[in-house]
Amino acid sequence: MSFRYHRHYIGGLQAVILDWAGTAVDFGSFAPTAVFLRLFAQHGVTITPAHARLGMGLMKKDHLRTIMQHPEVRAAWQAVHGAAPTDADIDRVYADFEPQQIASITEYAQPIPGLLDAVAFIRSRGWKIGTTTGYTRPMMVELAAAARQHGYAPDAIATPSDVPAGRPYPWMCYKLATELGVFPMTALVKVGDTLVDIEEGLNAGMWTVGLTLSGNMVGLSEAEFAQLSADKIASLRAEIAPRFFAAGAHYVVDTIADLPPVLDEIDNRVRRGERP
Repeated sequence: MSFRYHRHYIGGLQAVILDWAGTAVDFGSFAPTAVFLRLFAQHGVTITPAHARLGMGLMKKDHLRTIMQHPEVRAAWQAVHGAAPTDADIDRVYADFEPQQIASITEYAQPIPGLLDAVAFIRSRGWKIGTTTGYTRPMMVELAAAARQHGYAPDAIATPSDVPAGRPYPWMCYKLATELGVFPMTALVKVGDTLVDIEEGLNAGMWTVGLTLSGNMVGLSEAEFAQLSADKIASLRAEIAPRFFAAGAHYVVDTIADLPPVLDEIDNRVRRGERP
């Protein structure tokens, strides 16, 4: 008889990797949306908030490219500028975008309810906290400084500026694992409010948790969300959760406030030798 033996890591979780906008801060993920709406208007093109949310979670230039590629936006751009948007147009618009995003990003640093309690829980278990984002390094310098004023200071931050490519590639997660000194990747959990967050985590070989209600998938401010009826919230949850599971998420919860028991369950599964 022939046998093949496999090692199974049973040391438990070591780190949690959080997204920023819509996950940890900026309920509804409004910072990029507001800038894109204003930016296109400055170039004579009207887009909708739904257009501005296309590609959320990607590196911001890829986010812009995704918006530009939408048929309605392409048609509107062509009507104003006489031709469909080109790579040169994307470069030109993005050159305007980055300073505007940097200038306004600190307005969206308010922690999402439950964040600081979740962070305290993670710290109590001795796990480390890393973050990935679609924001560039200059943007994150400003946002991270503002978040610290609200009591949120992760152990490490990786941005698309620091690696060969942003999401859905796993490079930011690998960089964080190196900086935090944690391995294997099965000992890490990726948490985010977009499908590309889940793809990033899966590509890195990590456990993944999707957040349905606090981020881009709903796109409401905290005040707007508070006005929803219980039936409407249940309807949104029922609509969005299957999209996360279809993308491969291991767990799906409403917001980061619901994260601690999920992390405990994943920790137990890892200690039993389970893999993502």
